[in-house]
Amino acid sequence: MSVLGGYGPTLDATKEIQKLCDQVKPEVEKETGKNFKEYVAVKYREQIVAGANFLIKVHVGGVQYIHLSVSEALPCNGGAVELNGVQENHTKDDPLVPFLK
Repeated sequence: MSVLGGYGPTLDATKEIQKLCDQVKPEVEKETGKNFKEYVAVKYREQIVAGANFLIKVHVGGVQYIHLSVSEALPCNGGAVELNGVQENHTKDDPLVPFLK
């Protein structure tokens, strides 16, 4: 469970988290200038706000990982999923910490 206003613990990615990643993949590829053949969510952290913010670790092949910052609006507000930032050059063991674009 998430701490009110803060990010919760790092958890294993779920099908729902992979779905969020898939929704922002075109933006991620545009921002990084890369086409990812492998793109698998492995870990995430969640922050409950007016909707939810997610930090997601994505395996993109070999020993390469990227971190995504993604937000999802409440269903009553349209439920839109938005990419807020991408960080490249992470490793399997790098912690998921909040970041700005």
